[in-house]
Amino acid sequence: MDASSTIGAAETGAVLKYSLVWFLLLLAIPLYFIQEVSGRIGIATGKGLGEIIRERYSTKISTLMALPMALTDVLTYAVEYAGAAVGLAIFGVPTILSVPLIFVLHLLIVLGRKYEQAEKVLLIISPLLFIGFSLVLVESGIKPYPVFFFSPSPTFVFLLAANVGAVVMPFMLFFQTSATAIKFSIKKEVMSKRKALSKVRMETALGAFATEILMVLVEMSMAGADPSTDFLSPMSLSHSLSSVAGPLSPAFFSIGLVAAAFLALVVISLGSAWGVAEALGIKGNKVNLIYLIESVPAALAISLVPMEELTNAVLNLLVALVFALIGPGIIQGIISRDKKIMGDLKNSRKESILYWSSLAFVLIFGILALF
Repeated sequence: MDASSTIGAAETGAVLKYSLVWFLLLLAIPLYFIQEVSGRIGIATGKGLGEIIRERYSTKISTLMALPMALTDVLTYAVEYAGAAVGLAIFGVPTILSVPLIFVLHLLIVLGRKYEQAEKVLLIISPLLFIGFSLVLVESGIKPYPVFFFSPSPTFVFLLAANVGAVVMPFMLFFQTSATAIKFSIKKEVMSKRKALSKVRMETALGAFATEILMVLVEMSMAGADPSTDFLSPMSLSHSLSSVAGPLSPAFFSIGLVAAAFLALVVISLGSAWGVAEALGIKGNKVNLIYLIESVPAALAISLVPMEELTNAVLNLLVALVFALIGPGIIQGIISRDKKIMGDLKNSRKESILYWSSLAFVLIFGILALF
């Protein structure tokens, strides 16, 4: 769960109270089935999506497939830069300063290959975000708000789509495939593919459930906030959080939000951007060029967004991520049915139905948000 997911859930809670608790819990189902296929591809091939695409298809096709993957990265970088900017805005740092700072720090991590060191620090800091929300919920208490509500209104449908984009994020397909491949390659001598698959399925299910519980926590804790709260205004947000959970809550929120954004940036550059490089056959230090081509436009665009418009920018980018899932989602679905690639772990008819139904369920909310 990254910074943008947190902002989407917080906005949902402030506007709709507990009304989307049911929907967030429901999203654990498509999240599981989509991510499970990513892990299964990693186990079956021992490779990332980009490498599989380059080896299995022609250079022209792999290049064409790399384009939607790269577009996905640009959008995801943008939403993470925006999320981190929200966190720093709480301390009064303007976007024109915060985004370049975030970009430079992330660039140093990428160029220095300090992924593991950065991840260890960020995994320690990120829970501050949820400690802050937990304090808010404990202090304000659970209210008798309805947990199920549906409306065809454009605002309601837009928030549905934003939450879908916040949960089923394209870059995680690339990361889970590569990470699972690496993990299995280390343990392959002591673990069969079927045993590895069972383990990955359990971990994926737990991850999907945990993600949605955290989303629900954020939504419920922010249900006590004033719906007019400006999440980008330090004074407005500080007052809203402090009124129910004390003066330290805004600091918890800010630091945790920035750490969550950085953690996602590390994952994107390590997984998704690397997948694009693999698909294009780019190796060595040239991989950094892919990172720059994808991240520089995203950083420039977000740095020019006025602070008062940053919340809307995050929510609109989350909806855009629903459409960005189309390319990677279709590619992954095709690969999962290819016996030459997957062997005995290829999607069965039932598994294919579940996968494509899950992908369609996700995409339909993006389409509805356009109307």
